[in-house]
Amino acid sequence: MEAFLVSTGIVALAEMGDKTQLLALVLAARFRKPWPIVLGIFIATLVNHGLAGAIGSWVTAALGPEHLRWLLGGSFIAMAVWMLIPDKLDEDEANTKPKYGVFVTTVIAFFLAEMGDKTQIATIMLAARFDAWAAVVAGTTLGMMLANAPVVWFGERITRRVPIKLVHTIGAVVFLVLGVLALWPR
Repeated sequence: MEAFLVSTGIVALAEMGDKTQLLALVLAARFRKPWPIVLGIFIATLVNHGLAGAIGSWVTAALGPEHLRWLLGGSFIAMAVWMLIPDKLDEDEANTKPKYGVFVTTVIAFFLAEMGDKTQIATIMLAARFDAWAAVVAGTTLGMMLANAPVVWFGERITRRVPIKLVHTIGAVVFLVLGVLALWPR
């Protein structure tokens, strides 16, 4: 349960102001069909984070506990720094015309946008940390949905009221604490 809850919270915070959250806003404004967009986000996240979680589980099996501790500690601290750098959606991504329906466009766009993204890297690290693939993937997927589904339905009203810089700072502190705890001698 700890892996699920920590994964949900970390990814929900990391997703605030992220390029995929901005992508959700763009898709919602463009298509005005929230259900296919939310379902597309869910499917893309589940597949992407499922693969990322598998990589994290493999890392756990491939590395010894001491190497894993240093890798995770350093990765969490690096993620803390990365959280302080806000994402923006590239103009090219916002202006492309979809060839497929809303659902397929969302699945493809989200899956590709998540590649190498903070939340995908966090999923890899969390799966390695907890060695609980299913709980981590379920948690990170829920975290993505908690951050993105409201944006699809309520759009700009939310983004104007949420202090993104504060959310990024809180996320950075959480990652920093996890990094220090991972490096702390046992």
